[in-house]
Amino acid sequence: MRSPNLAPVSLFPVSPLVFSAVPWRKRRGPLADWLIVGLGNPGPRYARTRHNVGFMVCQRLIEQYALGKPKQKYRARIAEGRLGPGGPGVFVLMPETFMNEAGKAVGPARGELHLDADRVVVVHDEIDFSLGRVESRLGGGTGGHNGLKSVRQALGTTDFWRVRIGIGRPDSTDPEIVSRYVLGTFDEPLAEVDALIADGLRETLNVVAA
Repeated sequence: MRSPNLAPVSLFPVSPLVFSAVPWRKRRGPLADWLIVGLGNPGPRYARTRHNVGFMVCQRLIEQYALGKPKQKYRARIAEGRLGPGGPGVFVLMPETFMNEAGKAVGPARGELHLDADRVVVVHDEIDFSLGRVESRLGGGTGGHNGLKSVRQALGTTDFWRVRIGIGRPDSTDPEIVSRYVLGTFDEPLAEVDALIADGLRETLNVVAA
């Protein structure tokens, strides 16, 4: 969904050689600095839906920093590497469990990586934000988001980072209409959707750079 006219979003130097033998694995303690989780549903049916904007941001990050083709692990697709020379070591995870059971992928990954909950960043759609509004925060409620509920249950705490990407809300509170909306594809211009993904990536990088 990337527009060819938009430059990469980066807080860290981008190099085609940034992914190597992940040398931080040799140190004691956590196996990475951050676990970045994009929430969404697997499969081509959902690939371009509003509910999958977290996947879109993570895929953009993987491509921009040449983290390689994601592998299957933790019931998820996962890529790993550094965000530029000297940048933080990250695992980027996209659960294959469907949204409502995302925690079944996030929990085991976080445990094996020995990361505290505040080193987990969950990128997700936010229906209560207007399209284009993007914010991050540490902790807080789930706002009825089933993916966040599952992650909270798996981590045993709400003290993880969220990058909240506004997708807007339909002019109805009918649950079926709302469901069709979030599981529907973006009908905004491609450039506008691309800018939303870029802003989500920028905010994610701001969190891990802090």
